[in-house]
Amino acid sequence: MRLSIRRDCGVLVVTIEEIKAEALQLTPEGRADLARELLASLDSMNDAEVESLWLDEAERRLAQLDRGEALADSADVVMARVRSRRG
Repeated sequence: MRLSIRRDCGVLVVTIEEIKAEALQLTPEGRADLARELLASLDSMNDAEVESLWLDEAERRLAQLDRGEALADSADVVMARVRSRRG
């Protein structure tokens, strides 16, 4: 797999969005392997660092909702969807 890498002032620049786009092109097995490795890399973080990352993610998602870039479902709708998938 090749990443699109640009050089700016001699420094390699790859955005997270570019990495995500490339990762999503992996086979399901490749994505699962990558996910395991990424999750394992978080094991070395302390609870405060993990909490900070989750707060950052929650703020990012809230900003997407505020900008209309994402839609939200109520808990009832989500639970109904889960129940229907489970049979």
